Amino acid sequence: MPSSDDIPPDEDLLTPDDAARRLAIGIRTLNRWVAEGRVFAYRLPNGHRRFRRADIEALLTPEQSAS
Repeated sequence: MPSSDDIPPDEDLLTPDDAARRLAIGIRTLNRWVAEGRVFAYRLPNGHRRFRRADIEALLTPEQSAS
């Protein structure tokens, strides 16, 4: 998992609670999605995780079909 050194300085970040609430899922589901690689999380120096708002918003957008 990338560290806080990898976070662009102007990035809009969400806490796990905020990300889960935005996705209408539970924290355990969010944790599982991180473990499965479905969503990307940054690790801060204090060990807490943060999620890019753009990544969370992308999960809310229906995927375009390739047809």
